[in-house]
Amino acid sequence: MSSSAALRILPCGDAALTVEFGDTVDPFLNALVLGLDDALKAHTVPGLQETIPTYRSLFVTYDPVTTDFAAISGVLRELAQQAGPKAQSPRRWRVPVVYGEDFGIDLEDVAKGKGLTPDEVVRRHSAGDYRVYMLGFMPGFAYLGGLDQTIATSRRDEPRLVTPAGAVMIGGVQAGIQCIEAPSGWHILGRTPMRSYHPTRAQMFLIEPGDSLSFYAIPRSDWRMLEEAAEAGEWIAELVIADGVAA
Repeated sequence: MSSSAALRILPCGDAALTVEFGDTVDPFLNALVLGLDDALKAHTVPGLQETIPTYRSLFVTYDPVTTDFAAISGVLRELAQQAGPKAQSPRRWRVPVVYGEDFGIDLEDVAKGKGLTPDEVVRRHSAGDYRVYMLGFMPGFAYLGGLDQTIATSRRDEPRLVTPAGAVMIGGVQAGIQCIEAPSGWHILGRTPMRSYHPTRAQMFLIEPGDSLSFYAIPRSDWRMLEEAAEAGEWIAELVIADGVAA
């Protein structure tokens, strides 16, 4: 499939548009989105203001005084054809999680709903190889593909008004990491002390679209020490690059 085979460019008001590469959640479509996003960062496009990559599309805002929908659409279509899919990121993260009890208040219910033990749900969740498809909803919220479908669980009928920072969750066929306290209808399996978003850290956003990650269980006795270190700006998560590990 070429980068322009199913490409559609749709207006979103008079100062924005979306570039759609398809209508499914698919790693190849997401790679096309990220490829175009990188191409736009590398080129000077008159009037371009901001880009936001999603699962299957790129949201683009522009200055309607400098350019218009027709002109910028032509540039985007040409760049999409030239860029193609972004190569797999070499960045792989290992993210620590305290599972269950007050850290993962939905673990027991998810396990019961699937006819599994909580330990088996944790095993299947932490065995996953996850792709970071996009960041959205709030700063640092990572939408992940690669959830074991045997533990996929529909979102809650009644969303919670408050979900804690660091919640490691599942919702339907997706997994996610919520960085800051906020409402959510996803099921909380555990919490990570990692801050995927930290406004005063040199690297404000730690995890990026196109990265991959896995989870590993840690004892709750480690929580306070790691949370304090994360709040001070330490990464906490391990960044594995090729055959090496960067602290």
